[in-house]
Parts: sequence; C-alpha cells; structure tokens
Amino acid sequence: MRALVVGYGASGARHARLLEGLGHEIAVVSRRKVEAARVHRTVAEAIADFAPAYAVVASRTDEHSGDVAALADAGFRGMVLVEKPLFERAQALPENDFAGVFVAYNLRFHPALRRFKEILDQARPYAVHAYVGHDLSKWWPDKDYRMNFRAKRAEGGGALRDLSHELDYLNWMLGSWTRLTALGGHVSRLETDSDDVFSLLFETRRCPVVSAQLNYLDSTLRREVLALTDKGTLRADLVAGSVEFAGDTESFDVDRDHTFAAEHRAALAGGGDLCTVDEGLAVVRMVEAAERAAAGHQWIAA
Repeated sequence: MRALVVGYGASGARHARLLEGLGHEIAVVSRRKVEAARVHRTVAEAIADFAPAYAVVASRTDEHSGDVAALADAGFRGMVLVEKPLFERAQALPENDFAGVFVAYNLRFHPALRRFKEILDQARPYAVHAYVGHDLSKWWPDKDYRMNFRAKRAEGGGALRDLSHELDYLNWMLGSWTRLTALGGHVSRLETDSDDVFSLLFETRRCPVVSAQLNYLDSTLRREVLALTDKGTLRADLVAGSVEFAGDTESFDVDRDHTFAAEHRAALAGGGDLCTVDEGLAVVRMVEAAERAAAGHQWIAA
C-alpha cells in the first residue's frame, strides 16, 4: 500500500520509518530539503503523482487544519491519521471524501494503559490523577530545544497541547469531561514563549474528581496515572510499563515504536480503539477551556 506522510520532523520521520517497516511504500511532503526516498513539495502534487491510500498528517500543530484541508481539496479518498492534537483550535473538518479520520493518540495502545483501563472498567472510580513531565531542554541532547515548535506558542507548542495524551485517555476511560478549572502558563526559565506547566481539575461522566498535571520541567521523564476506586488503588507507570493493583504488579515489555505501529495497524483496519474526530475535538475544546479557566480563574462547562 502507498502511504503519504505530511511533515517530516521527528514525528513524521518516525511514522515514515514504521510504515516502511510494515511493508508500505512511502512518500513524504516537506517544504524543507530532507533525506527521504520520495519527497513532494505540496499535498496536491503528492496526491496527483503518488496516489496514496493512507495519509498521516505529522506537521506542526498549527499546520494540521491546512494540511487536512489540502488533502480534501486534492480529492484524497483514503484513511487519514492526524497527529495529536487534532487542531490548534476547535473547528469542523472541511468537506471531504475521506474513508475515515482518526487522531494519533498512540498511548491508547500502550499495554499498561490498556490493562489499567480494563481493570478500571470493572470498578467505580472515586478519583483519578494523571501526571506527565519531562524537561523540554533535554528531549534532544544534540538539538536546540528553542528551535522546536513545542517552544513556540504561535506554532501550537506548549505542554497543554503537546502533552494532551493525558486528556485524551482520561476522557476515553472515564467518559467525556463535564466541567473543569485550571492553572498554568509559562512559569520557568525555559527560553520559550509557550506554556510549560498546566494543572487541570475536572469531572467526567464516570468520575467526580479527576486531575491532570502536565509539564516540560521534570528532570526525570515520568508518565503515571493513579485511580482510587471501590476495588482499591490502581496505578500505572507508562515509562516503566507496569500496573499495580490488589497487591500485585504486572509488567509489560514495550518499546516506544510498539504503540505507534499499533495505531497504524488500527487505522488501516478501520479504526478500532483510535481516537475519533469527535473525541479529538473534545480534547481541543478541553484545551481551550483550560486556557480560559487559567486566564479567568473560573470553572468552564463543557
């Protein structure tokens, strides 16, 4: 199958490598000079010359809406996977003939998180708390973090959007959010103008107390979620790949490529547990609500 990757930064290069490893023929769209077997300068050119059946939008967050529109305008009829978050701001998809559209929240395919959800589905959650943190300046030791879009507010960067995996999987596991409040912004010495810390407190249809802590500052990479339930305490460490519950610890051997490959297989099979457009837009609206709440110190209804 022919697969097109739009955008060829670190994320796009990973998608291209994994899709090639899955046996697909790959082309990329990039305005930069990049090392790839087949490169097109525009989406329209790629659709006309390469005729892909699958497209992955892996450009900067602020470019997602334009790239999805370009696919629609070019008459693309295949499956589309858009890197998270779906858009920088909530908006409807353009009119299109796509076979389907999904959002690449790959943590839904992390075996520890899937086991966490399996246990949580059989319990009554009283409170759930998620945490993710990593020092942005240490993500790429050989690159200047200040040049990355994550450091630039105008390009859709910032912890709130970039680390929105937590918002997606909390809604996925607990039902959609109903109201929230938040604090956050740029508070550190990182040389960025994007937010580097955000804390959200909200409720969902299944759980009365939910929190998410997202930051670009933790000197140690951490990604954890804890649930207090009527069956006991449930904890998952997504970095270590472990789940603790009822005195037992389960461990999962998983590398980072596993979840990305799994989401591609799911997309090509019709979707499965992938994040839908409606779910992706719910996260974008949650992000916007958190920004408004943090600016006005208020509760925002869904």
